[in-house]
Parts: sequence; C-alpha cells; structure tokens
Amino acid sequence: MKSKILLSMLLLAGLSIGAQAQEAPKMATSVQKQPGAIATGQAIELQGKVLAIDKAKREVTVKGGSGVETTFFISDQVKNLGRLKVGDIVMLNYVSALGLELKKDGKALRERVESEQNGTQAAGQPGMTKGRTVKITADVMAVDLERNSLTLRGPKRTVDMVVEDAALLKEVKVGDQIEVTYMEATVISAKTGKAAKSGATK
Repeated sequence: MKSKILLSMLLLAGLSIGAQAQEAPKMATSVQKQPGAIATGQAIELQGKVLAIDKAKREVTVKGGSGVETTFFISDQVKNLGRLKVGDIVMLNYVSALGLELKKDGKALRERVESEQNGTQAAGQPGMTKGRTVKITADVMAVDLERNSLTLRGPKRTVDMVVEDAALLKEVKVGDQIEVTYMEATVISAKTGKAAKSGATK
C-alpha cells in the first residue's frame, strides 16, 4: 500500500510542474493520508537555455528563467553531451517522497536498507537519471499523546518524532513498528530549441 502511495506522490509532483518552455523555477508539494499510512512529496523544476558549450572542458553556459547566466561543469554521469546544442532548453527535475506505514505488532528486524538507481535518457538524448531509496524499520518505544510525539528505536539510534496530525497517533501503541521509506530522484534532460548559430559552440 505504501509503495503505491509514494509512487502516486512522485507522479503527482512531477505532473504538477511540467513545462514546455523556458520558465522560472517551479515547486509543487502534496500530502496523502490513509489509515495507518501517510506520504508527503515535493517536486522542483529548474530550466534554462543553453548559450555556449565547451565540450573539451565539459562546461555548459545556461541562462535561467530569471535571466542569470551560469556556467556548469557537466560530470561523466550526464551522457550524450555531444548531442546538446546552443539554443536547447535544459531541465533539472528533482522529486522526493517520504512515506510512513504502521505495522501493528510488527515482528520484523530493525534495519536500514539503501539502494541507488541510475539511468540515461531515452533515444540517446543528453541527460541522466539518478535515484535513491532508503527503507528503515523501527520499533515504537513510546507514544506521547500530549506532545504528539513518538519515540522510535531504529537499527542504529533512538529518535523522537513529532507528528503534526494528532489523529495519526490514535492507532499507534508501544510494540508496533513504523516502516519509513524515503525516495528521491534527479532527472536532467534537454529539449531542442533554436538551431545553434555558427561559432557559438567552442
């Protein structure tokens, strides 16, 4: 159930800020709640127009939606840099989601599991995709209804967590477990703009 909630959070955040032309930075957030589970998501989009490219140094000068010009070093993780042209629109999309799911009388081992995902853009286009997922299983050690807080014992440490929505604590008791899943992804892509002018690319 939680995985589906987190996936929908990422999709909602991403669709909320889709853009077709050079624009100022955008941000979108959303929250979903279900019995025994809550998820929050955030998406940020930055984009700009390519003014110059130095392929030897792997540097790209971009003019953002606010009019500021910045030169970036492009790491080897960004594939197909040779296809990028002056006049293209480059976009950086960052999305993240945090999900909490209650496991009644949970018996799972306390653990922390991390994984990474890497990829390239479709059809050999310039860009990269990089993601990370962290899953933590923690024991509920205390529930403080007056302070709206939980004491959670994870695989490495014990922390106090404040819960803004007090209604979410009504079902939680000592002996339960909380499964925390954090997901984030960064996508760098390019859209073809005007044709490059002669001599604009170094």
